[in-house]
Amino acid sequence: MKIGNINLGERPVMLAPMEDVTDQSFRQICREQGADMVYTEFVSADALIRNIDSTLRKLTIHPAERPAAIQIYGRTVESMVEAARMAEAAQPDVLDINFGCPVKKVAGKGAGAGMLRNIPLLLEITREVVKAVKVPVTVKTRLGWDHDSKNIVELAEQLQDCGIKALTIHGRTRSQMYNGEADWTLIGAVKANPRMTIPIIGNGDITSPQKLAEYYDRYGVDGIMVGRASIGAPWIFREMKQYLADGTLPEISDSEKMALLRRQIAESIDRIDERRGILHIRRHLAATPVLKGIYDFRSTRIAMLQAGTRVELEAILDHIEQDILPDKSRRILP
Repeated sequence: MKIGNINLGERPVMLAPMEDVTDQSFRQICREQGADMVYTEFVSADALIRNIDSTLRKLTIHPAERPAAIQIYGRTVESMVEAARMAEAAQPDVLDINFGCPVKKVAGKGAGAGMLRNIPLLLEITREVVKAVKVPVTVKTRLGWDHDSKNIVELAEQLQDCGIKALTIHGRTRSQMYNGEADWTLIGAVKANPRMTIPIIGNGDITSPQKLAEYYDRYGVDGIMVGRASIGAPWIFREMKQYLADGTLPEISDSEKMALLRRQIAESIDRIDERRGILHIRRHLAATPVLKGIYDFRSTRIAMLQAGTRVELEAILDHIEQDILPDKSRRILP
């Protein structure tokens, strides 16, 4: 699969953009673990053109991350064009437009998935951003605003006519948020449309290497994007890439997995500060599958997620790694 001149190979697996998740450290680790392409956190066009420091920092891309995309969102042509030019100056490999974020503070203001209620403006923004930059422009969106307005097959053609180089589709409507099961049938319909010539990337509920391979075969998409299943589990890309290659899974020890989590903690603290860095990484610690299915783990889990200093958190992780994980009798069925 190619986006412009960027060759991602056959059946690429990509890290989805996620706010407060896909920071530079996590993106780099996911690339090392096999992700073929990574995306930044959502970048607000309004905040970017106001030179908000926290937003400007999101544009930083390390060479080890590449190929990497910067994703922007906004609700006016002018702000999106200016933000696109600023993002291009950071030299991403791809510039992605977010027409899919469903959260109220974004969609409720008309940006992200909120644009699905104003298709003419959505298309105008896309056309003008494509004209404003030289970097390949892509779009990520949803099936439609709600059950009664699933217009993605028609919209995909319109977006292609605007000049985008690839389209990612999340298999839910905005009204569904992240509830219910992602519906890939319309993603497959877009891919099967003979008028579509750009790569189609599917997204939603890809939680295992086996499901990834099944959905590649069933829906024929050019690429698949993995989001929530990677939180606390960047090694899932290593599993997925090997499974696609030969149908087997790599043996990844608990100690290897814990080392990756510890690295995320250290790099999060170094990037921000101790207090906020630990707060930032708690989402990964809460979600990581390496600590699922352990008998009588509740008190340790609470202590881990309430630890306020690096020393305290490291001591709890030492206890988990040295005393709890090696004790196979504590493992229970999920």
